[in-house]
Amino acid sequence: MTAHCLSRRIADVLALEPDAPAVEYDDRWYSWRALGDLAHRVHARMGAPRQVGILLRNRPEHVAALLGVLLGGGTVVVINPSRGDDRTRADIAALRLPLIVGGPDDLAALVTPGSGTATLTITDLGAEPSVGPSENSSDAAFSGVAVRMLTSGTTGPPKRVDITYDMLARSVMGPDPDRSPSPTQPRRGVAIVNAPLVHIGGVFRILQCVTEARPFVFLPRFELDRWAAAVRKHRPAAVSLVPAALRMVLHSDLDSADLDGVRVATSGTAPLSAADADAFSEKFGIPVLTSYAATEFGGGVAGWTLPDHRMYWNAKRGSVGRASGGAQLRVVDEDGAVVQTDETGLLEVKPGQLGPEADWIRTTDIARIDADGFLYILGRADQAIIRGGFKIMPDDVRSALESHPSVRGAAVVARADERLGETPVALVELREGHSADSDELVDYLGTVLARYEIPTEIAIVDTIPRTPSGKADLTAVRRYFTEATSSVRGDHVR
Repeated sequence: MTAHCLSRRIADVLALEPDAPAVEYDDRWYSWRALGDLAHRVHARMGAPRQVGILLRNRPEHVAALLGVLLGGGTVVVINPSRGDDRTRADIAALRLPLIVGGPDDLAALVTPGSGTATLTITDLGAEPSVGPSENSSDAAFSGVAVRMLTSGTTGPPKRVDITYDMLARSVMGPDPDRSPSPTQPRRGVAIVNAPLVHIGGVFRILQCVTEARPFVFLPRFELDRWAAAVRKHRPAAVSLVPAALRMVLHSDLDSADLDGVRVATSGTAPLSAADADAFSEKFGIPVLTSYAATEFGGGVAGWTLPDHRMYWNAKRGSVGRASGGAQLRVVDEDGAVVQTDETGLLEVKPGQLGPEADWIRTTDIARIDADGFLYILGRADQAIIRGGFKIMPDDVRSALESHPSVRGAAVVARADERLGETPVALVELREGHSADSDELVDYLGTVLARYEIPTEIAIVDTIPRTPSGKADLTAVRRYFTEATSSVRGDHVR
């Protein structure tokens, strides 16, 4: 069987200049040869194309394992070892995979001996992987599927979405990947990757670097000091920051000299307010290009470009940009009829990653598209809070809270109410060195929101629970408000 163009591209890049630097981790550079040797060993241990679970962490050997499965035309089944041992064990048991790859501690804690699943232990790029005993008989690969990707789990338990080789190739190699020429030499400039590998953003950015033969710094997670040190050292032309990380940079002591060399910042995975984007640009002199994507789409379907930003930002601030990557966008009413320009309804998407024969995908996002094709995401229909007949969009309340100078982040959910049906409640995380109580925040919200939009309870916490992609974990936020009141809670609104 002929290898997919994505598999061929990975092989070409790994062999291009084997001794050139590929990935920096913990201030140590590893070569393309080191990355490639382990990738090929994983490929060899995998045997025929099959589903391979990987307990993914942000480490170089885990990148190699991902590449090794893709080299062999197999299916990477993403397993998040940070979800809690019991949940992860149950997930692994239900998957019944023939092979699971991971670090020794994760495999020992999470894979039950005698379960019929073989294990492949990876400890370092230079170390030989160790194969455990026994295999599960259920070893068929999902035909054409590159990655069974976990969704972010923002509103409920994460589910897996199949990302095909074609979808992934179009995302990282362009709309016609079969005709995309392999690089003839490594790219100049170093990228910084801090997105988690258990999220589509991390897989996308790693594969984008690999298919471009671009060296990259790989961070275990976003930490302000380590990220800033990497930016100062390597001076990337572009940085990617989820909204929570962007706000952390915005409200830090960093100045424009620390980000010298950065020409653009991109942001996605969650809503970013226009006010935060403007404040970032004003502080650092760097435009922020927001985008709109989903795991189900295999990547982005709308976003800002620099030319559009220069021409339209002042008039279109708050938009997530225009259709990108060959995507088509439309807004429909509840019956599926396409609405007029600037009218509100549910967003439908034909992602370019799915090819020209793709069907329209109905989202739960409330949106409008203006006459110039700019998309505005107004909230999620399945998260709307109906308080005594009034509709409240949680993102509007969250954005208002985050506009307070002392607030670093906020998360807003519905809570059942016997009289009103439901009311909004909020968790708030304050900026370091700042103080505010719930009464002050309520008074502030009274100046920017309607009275019915103001949360009936605000809890100030040290840290808002978040998913690996940086979004607020709304399931955990709801759990906070449904559990019995305890002494660890912060300030409350009546």
